[in-house]
Amino acid sequence: MNSPDTATLLEDAADRIADISRADLQIMLRRAALRLRNGGSISMEDDIEETLRNLAGELGKTRNDMIRFIVREWMEKNTYLPVHDLDEDGNVDGNA
Repeated sequence: MNSPDTATLLEDAADRIADISRADLQIMLRRAALRLRNGGSISMEDDIEETLRNLAGELGKTRNDMIRFIVREWMEKNTYLPVHDLDEDGNVDGNA
């Protein structure tokens, strides 16, 4: 199971601002500040940026999530990373 990312935690806190403790909010804001400070941006050519934004919108992902997805897929396809094995008892999408 994946743990929620900082953006998801901040969005959840914003939705329930009256219920979240000051200490929890401080921790989340500090994490967000660190990510912003340490995050590098990848700039692309205009046509790639537009396509990336369109694809991210269609799939309901952020631009950075799309970049991570594309890089992972490329690395798996070119055998730089092992391909995800499906659990025999796990759920799958589609028909067999």
